[in-house]
Amino acid sequence: MKASQFFISTQKEAPAEAEIISHQLMMRAGLIKRIGSGIYTYMPMGLRSVRKVEAIVREEMNKAGAMELLMPAVQPAELWQESGRWEQYGPELLRFKDRHARDFVVGPTHEEVITDVVRRDFKSYKQLPANFYQIQTKFRDEIRPRFGVMRGREFIMKDAYSFDKDAAGLQASYDKMFNAYVKIFTRMGLNFRAVAADNGSIGGDGSHEFHVIAETGEDDIVYNPNSDYAANMEAAQAVCLIPTRAAPAQALTKTHTPNCGTCEEVAELLQLPLTANIKSIVLAAENLNAEKQTETTIVLVLLRADHRLNEIKLSKLDGMANTRMATEAEIAAVFDTTPGYIGPVLKAPSSLPLRIIADTTVANMSDFICGANDADHHHVGVNWGRDLPEPDLIADVRNVVAGDPAPDGNGTVDVCRGIEVGHVFQLGTKYSEALKATFLDENGKPQPFVMGCYGIGITRILGAAIEQNFDARGVIWPVSIAPFEVVICPVGADKNEQVRDESTKLYEALLQAGVDVILDDRNERPGSMFADWELIGVPHRVTIGDRGLKEDGMVEYKGRRDEAAVKFAPADVAAHVLAQLSA
Repeated sequence: MKASQFFISTQKEAPAEAEIISHQLMMRAGLIKRIGSGIYTYMPMGLRSVRKVEAIVREEMNKAGAMELLMPAVQPAELWQESGRWEQYGPELLRFKDRHARDFVVGPTHEEVITDVVRRDFKSYKQLPANFYQIQTKFRDEIRPRFGVMRGREFIMKDAYSFDKDAAGLQASYDKMFNAYVKIFTRMGLNFRAVAADNGSIGGDGSHEFHVIAETGEDDIVYNPNSDYAANMEAAQAVCLIPTRAAPAQALTKTHTPNCGTCEEVAELLQLPLTANIKSIVLAAENLNAEKQTETTIVLVLLRADHRLNEIKLSKLDGMANTRMATEAEIAAVFDTTPGYIGPVLKAPSSLPLRIIADTTVANMSDFICGANDADHHHVGVNWGRDLPEPDLIADVRNVVAGDPAPDGNGTVDVCRGIEVGHVFQLGTKYSEALKATFLDENGKPQPFVMGCYGIGITRILGAAIEQNFDARGVIWPVSIAPFEVVICPVGADKNEQVRDESTKLYEALLQAGVDVILDDRNERPGSMFADWELIGVPHRVTIGDRGLKEDGMVEYKGRRDEAAVKFAPADVAAHVLAQLSA
């Protein structure tokens, strides 16, 4: 490729709406152009990287035995109504009607479609296992699109779906995909972690997210530096910090704590550590009773004061899937006080159904401090069993913090930020049962397909890679997904035939060797030319100038991360570049 025949559109300044470095640099390097909120055109330079990401994904998926197909972007509402997600998915699902007033969606995902495909043609266990994948443009109507391609509305995704006859088969398919993902992200030159995760709205049990480690990541990743343990904060186990509950050593005392509505203020007033306090979170859980009527139970969740509630963990507990914050009236009816002074030691029996859930650490605390259910007052020296009944439920409902004991028993955990670029799920039979997708087993009996789902954010990878690879001058692409591997920069080619000849000779030699190389024949000033390619982030640059050839007969090679250029004879530079590419 020659630059004069290619579209290069770099900018000195990033647009005002570009918030994070990947968004800024993708816009400045001319990789993308914004056309609407969360919607971008991938320019020729950016599309080259997209296609390279796709190629790596496609190669590894094919090696893992998956079969490529292409499903429609527009899907009939009937499939989503069958699965139940028409009502469940929320406003991110873009719905519309055709000219006949029939409902459709622009697919954010394709579980329903692929299940429909398989239920039509797969009849016997002998046809299993099967794994289908596609690379396709998706759309999610994000309420607040941000960060360029990191949280856009339209995006390219690879999604795959496995179908097995039983749980053992699913585990084998899942392991294949997991290993394929490790190969994919390794080939892309990314620093990543595979972490245990919550399945979220997609359903099923068991999943792993693949995160590119970056400070700008949206997710907290809990990991053990001493082992392979890693989990998304939503799924990370918080180990109980108090092995056994100590016997009471203090008497229960109601203490005046004027204008101390927070645990921090109480701790400061009483000159006691924050960790001696528990905080109370009052929720209302709504569930259907035997008569299919909604019943409300007030739930008091107790955490150590320095800990934060993990809402995902809480929602997984029995009866806690549908919760909301309790109203002031509900709080007054149960606790006869205002927020800030709520505690588990009640002045009178609750007038509403009440459930107390204590975090595992709280359950082993003794002589603790809590609200006294009386404005400007707290209890000091509170103990389970003596001053109040044991909790109704003891469960891990808090976020992990750095320094917590590792769940695998090997030291302590740390926390870092990550950008999710892939996710593998064990769906089980959620969709096959909902869509009545069955096959005949070895005994001739119908069974629902056991499914897995495996996604990779193709375009998101570009942003994630940049968040991990940049400097003050621009992008630093990993070679495997760079728009070009090598750029040749002739200096003074318009005036020096030797420069033109040596540049052309090197260009043709690299092309012959299969290198993705671009020759910058635009006759730009050297400073402008170098700035463009550093901004774009091409990993390897060879500069051939009239001065270098005249003075010492040498050309210069510079890696994108190198501080200084290295000189080579024109006849030797191609071999050096090839050696760098294969390193």
